[in-house]
Amino acid sequence: MTQLSIAPMIDWTNRHFRYFMRLLCPHALLYTEMITSGAMLNNTLRALKFSVQEHPLVIQFGGSNPKELANCTRLAKAWGYDQINLNVGCPSDRVQSGAFGACLMAKPNLVAECVDAMQQATSLPITVKTRLGIDDYDSYDFITDFVNTVSNTGCKSFIIHARKAWLKGLSPKQNRTIPPLNYSFVYQLKQDFPHLSMTINGGINSLEEVRIHLSYVDAVMVGRLAMNNPYQCAIIDSHLNNCQLPGRSEVLRKYLNYCNNQYKQGVSLSWLLKPLFALANGQAGAKCWRQKLTSFQQDKENDFYRLSEVYESAIPLN
Repeated sequence: MTQLSIAPMIDWTNRHFRYFMRLLCPHALLYTEMITSGAMLNNTLRALKFSVQEHPLVIQFGGSNPKELANCTRLAKAWGYDQINLNVGCPSDRVQSGAFGACLMAKPNLVAECVDAMQQATSLPITVKTRLGIDDYDSYDFITDFVNTVSNTGCKSFIIHARKAWLKGLSPKQNRTIPPLNYSFVYQLKQDFPHLSMTINGGINSLEEVRIHLSYVDAVMVGRLAMNNPYQCAIIDSHLNNCQLPGRSEVLRKYLNYCNNQYKQGVSLSWLLKPLFALANGQAGAKCWRQKLTSFQQDKENDFYRLSEVYESAIPLN
């Protein structure tokens, strides 16, 4: 089983960021951004496109209509995704207005119907990403009943963000930090449902923390760490899989080859360069690298290979 995964993050985990993370983390499980069932069915090509190098890759759906989700699942299977995930954790107002995301925690039977319909549509693994609770429904009994109801469909894998969500009063950004983490509930879920795979998510920022969590659960998922310090994810991946750690310069050169090809196909410069701003975080010269990268982007240069030299001049002791 893959012990490390990179969380689905809106406006981040597009196919270019995923390609970049695959270079850093050869063994991690990668996730798409959440794709609503409506967007999926109305704009299939744009929603589903990815590079084969991204495997293993999970597509995450947002929705609450079993029939629509089943149709989306068939499309994802045809396109070659490795797993399909249902979002039952996003607390944004837009998602709530569509009656999916975290608000679905209040309707475990509907979630079970959705998961069952998706499972009937494919042999691929169907997983659920959720919170520990919503609003004042945050007892251990609440999350236990939810997991029990959904797992009775045959769903065998849950990704638990170890916080509850406040559906009113907090923004999605605040919901990622203000509700306190409660790792002990996730640990207890694994004890009470030993036959299920439990992945823990939320506030995980180091290899040491990952090792602690893996003594209680099956896998860990990181999100903001991949955004803010992606090379730490490479360190975690290499340790978990006892493999060689890729150098930052090596990753940069490979990613620039990808950028060059994608830019020629019309992909925007800003989307391609976005993952690189945090590559040097934690190193002396990181600020200089970000400044030079900004200048490169503003000048709208397309000589991507020159960025290797720019990086080496900013980070001389890589």
